[in-house]
Amino acid sequence: MRTVVTGCAGFIGSHLAEAVLRGGHQVVGIDSVTDYYDVAIKRESLKLLEEQPGFTFVEADLCSADLVELLEDVSVVYHQAGQPGVRLSWSEQFPDYVGRNIIATQRLLEAAKATRPDRIVFASSSSVYGNAERYPTTEAALPRPHSPYGVTKLAAEHLCGLYAANWGLPTIALRYFTVYGPRQRPDMGLNKFIDAARRGAALPIFGDGEQIRDFTFVSDVVAANIAAGAADTAPGTVVNIAGGEPVTVNQLLGILEAAVGAPLRIERLPEQAGDTRQTGGAVDRAHQLLGWYPQVDVAAGVAAQYAWQAPRVS
Repeated sequence: MRTVVTGCAGFIGSHLAEAVLRGGHQVVGIDSVTDYYDVAIKRESLKLLEEQPGFTFVEADLCSADLVELLEDVSVVYHQAGQPGVRLSWSEQFPDYVGRNIIATQRLLEAAKATRPDRIVFASSSSVYGNAERYPTTEAALPRPHSPYGVTKLAAEHLCGLYAANWGLPTIALRYFTVYGPRQRPDMGLNKFIDAARRGAALPIFGDGEQIRDFTFVSDVVAANIAAGAADTAPGTVVNIAGGEPVTVNQLLGILEAAVGAPLRIERLPEQAGDTRQTGGAVDRAHQLLGWYPQVDVAAGVAAQYAWQAPRVS
């Protein structure tokens, strides 16, 4: 089977491409290798993929590339590419989010309309919910994004639904809840915490630390994608992918402290615009439609990320 993984040089995309290759399938990896964070990290992930048989890398921008050609004879498209990050999505940065999250998705869907893959799996985000009224939040909750980033992910999700309703494209959107694990982006919270802990620096904590997050280990997210790529779900389906074990940031620090084996230094900083107070996703639909449940608990996941990241910190 021939598949496409967009954003293949990124955190989740590189793990997903590896897993698809291990399954014996061909992978066309597409990535524009933006400088949102150190491109050397992305090149390192690409090197691991390029060493495996069945992988072809195409360095291209989804906003300008000939996507019809790239999607020819492709069975499954895993659309992981996008502009991440809540805090930088404001003000002058917003056009990047519109282009890389909305326009890129629309162009990919147009190409898929011409090439008709069997499945298009879109990487959405729990940010579409914003500050939800109920937890754990189900897919029936009214989306109310609390950041420009969330607005663009919801818009891309709606495009998947529109192309499903009007053209029958077999799309499924997976709403990820706070993904972590080896190769996590350096701008993400746990990566920053581990980096600071290893250097003996203070860990930057925004607000009182009582914000609640539903952390989802990267291997669980990969498994959900592969299940979604094979499942016979209705076009336009939306599914939560959550770890099922929400913890406060302060609790996460306690778990990390146990992994480090030494007390952590904490620097309290003001709350940041766009940060939600709580996230937590119901995964009943994922179990029903995909046969998926999260497998990695937070303590084991934090230990795994620490073991990967700690030797890399100078």
